[in-house]
Amino acid sequence: MTSSSLVAVTGGYVVPVSSEPVEGGTVLIRDGRIEAVGADVAVPEGATVVDATGRWVLPGFVEAHGHVGIHEEGEGVAGDDTNEMTGPNMAAVRAIDAVNIDDEGFRDALAGGVTSVVVKPGSGNPIGGQSVALKSWGGRTIDEQVISAAVSVKSALGENPKRVYGGKNQTPSTRLGTALVIREAFTAAQHYRAARAAAESKGEPFKTDLGLETLARVLDGELVWDQHTHRHDDIATAIRLADEFGYRLVVNHGTDGHKLADVLAERDVPVIFGPMFTSRSKVELRDRAIANLAALARAGVRVAITTDHPVVPINFLVHQATLAVKEGLPRQTALEALTVNPAAFLGLDGRVGALEPGRDGDVVVWSGDPLDVHARAEHVLIEGRTVYTWDVEASRGRVVERSERFAG
Repeated sequence: MTSSSLVAVTGGYVVPVSSEPVEGGTVLIRDGRIEAVGADVAVPEGATVVDATGRWVLPGFVEAHGHVGIHEEGEGVAGDDTNEMTGPNMAAVRAIDAVNIDDEGFRDALAGGVTSVVVKPGSGNPIGGQSVALKSWGGRTIDEQVISAAVSVKSALGENPKRVYGGKNQTPSTRLGTALVIREAFTAAQHYRAARAAAESKGEPFKTDLGLETLARVLDGELVWDQHTHRHDDIATAIRLADEFGYRLVVNHGTDGHKLADVLAERDVPVIFGPMFTSRSKVELRDRAIANLAALARAGVRVAITTDHPVVPINFLVHQATLAVKEGLPRQTALEALTVNPAAFLGLDGRVGALEPGRDGDVVVWSGDPLDVHARAEHVLIEGRTVYTWDVEASRGRVVERSERFAG
């Protein structure tokens, strides 16, 4: 067993999130997966030891809704592949085909303790395309960083599709037109799925339609329906459509969600809330408030937090949680909203989101309580490999770059 495949993070205040904290605990990682967590974990001979004495140890955070890599920072139009707005239904496009893993946003993610990112197409279309869950660092290509390519399909209600297609004088130019596009697409997918099954039963050839294949996977429950929606009436439309077609709905943004909190809780519709550090830049954000997240949680809605990077820098994910606590969100709920909840909402909880045996060795050593704005991520591991450290003398973070990872 080489030191690179056996790592022990020792002596820290270990916060698994999914269970009680452990004072002076150890997290043992073998072959990239967590093997043991606790106060009495023996450190095998030959293990690489990360001393976390006097530090806090948490799972890497999960950004549940970001555009890192497809909306690159400092690149202008050349680096923006967020929306394929040549048609209102782009179910067939995939975010994975546009991600630049050298985008500076991924380095920022590490500095903020974010080790997993769900990258989604933008919100210009009623149906925007397929998302992908990635590790924030580590591969020679994006394919080596994929956690899951079968995550969700992004959809948008509200002002964005109205503005985009109304400006082109085509459908949808209204909210009712946006709902029509989605409803027609799923009706077509139902017919497509039935015709495909009939052809298979008869052994007959069947012409594949990539967009309808994607929507059929949503109907089958394989992919989540990620619904961009801010205003309460749009959230009601999202619920109505989900009831009609029976897919798994996750509300993204949910600015007005507190007005329907009891409905969302009763139906167990999760909300990925945010971004919070924004102005009221459009009508549907008029009632935005950080305190709305606490109201959702109080009603029993399961919540996660998003930066919608680059709307808010991805390394500020934890700071949004801090201010949400200030506005009434329980501390434990805030930590869950950064870790176990987004992982569960999007089907990633077999891999990430908690310090538990069997999950990936994505571990972050913090200088103190991460909800303290003075704390910083000092040591970040992804699958047991160090990818980021804080250089105290230089007063800056150091990312293990590709040239070092793959030297020789």
